[in-house]
Amino acid sequence: MRNLTFGLILTTIFALGALVSFVWTPYDVTVLEIANKLKPPTGAHWFGTDHFGRDIFSMIMVGARTSIAVAIVAVVIGMGLGVPLGLAAAARKGSLLDEVIMRGNDLIFAFPSLLIAILITAIFGPSAVNAIIAIGIFNIPVFARLTRGAALSLWTRDYVLAARVAGKGATRISVEHILPNVANLLIVQGTIQFSLGILAEAALSYVGLGAQPPTPSWGRMLADAQTLIALAPHVALFPGFAILLTVLGLNLAGDGLRDVLDPKLRVLR
Repeated sequence: MRNLTFGLILTTIFALGALVSFVWTPYDVTVLEIANKLKPPTGAHWFGTDHFGRDIFSMIMVGARTSIAVAIVAVVIGMGLGVPLGLAAAARKGSLLDEVIMRGNDLIFAFPSLLIAILITAIFGPSAVNAIIAIGIFNIPVFARLTRGAALSLWTRDYVLAARVAGKGATRISVEHILPNVANLLIVQGTIQFSLGILAEAALSYVGLGAQPPTPSWGRMLADAQTLIALAPHVALFPGFAILLTVLGLNLAGDGLRDVLDPKLRVLR
């Protein structure tokens, strides 16, 4: 419970910052004030200013909006396509459909996730939308494999056999009996993929293939700050800590959810 509580607190802080940024930020992130560039943290600018004089605290708030939105939609894409594919493969184990789905998963897993994302965004152009598509595509086989593996062990259970005897089809059994019993695993995996999505978005933005200026992004902020670390370290430290704490919070929340949803794991540990 301690991990879950601490993780939810960290995650909630950044989520609230992203939501508040829709209606208010301390400073307008689109206004450049060159005269105030690279100011250290002060009472007026809590996290200092960047090389364009923009308030870093305000940019982190708006950047959280970008990172969280990209990660959430990418996870929704992964779950929305991966879970049905995994259920279908498990329901027809050993069939041609099962073989096609799993070999397709192997093909995607054969390439590093970041490489796939870079390839897609390089072909279709750098943007937040293309970053979402790239990250979402890699999430599909993750959820498909997890769902298939968990579902296979359930197809031999007595209640599933009873449903088959009652005349229920494979699709109906998957929806009514299999899916509810693998939902816990999917929720935990979703938090993990959420944190990985934030890291992937930051990485793509860092190399210029994610959200494009003037939209603030944590990865873009780090890229802009890489040549200024010796001169103004706060420009890189604060967005770096934002990424670190958000990912840490999501991982702790996922670990805590796993313990809550499956107490047997907590006893074994």
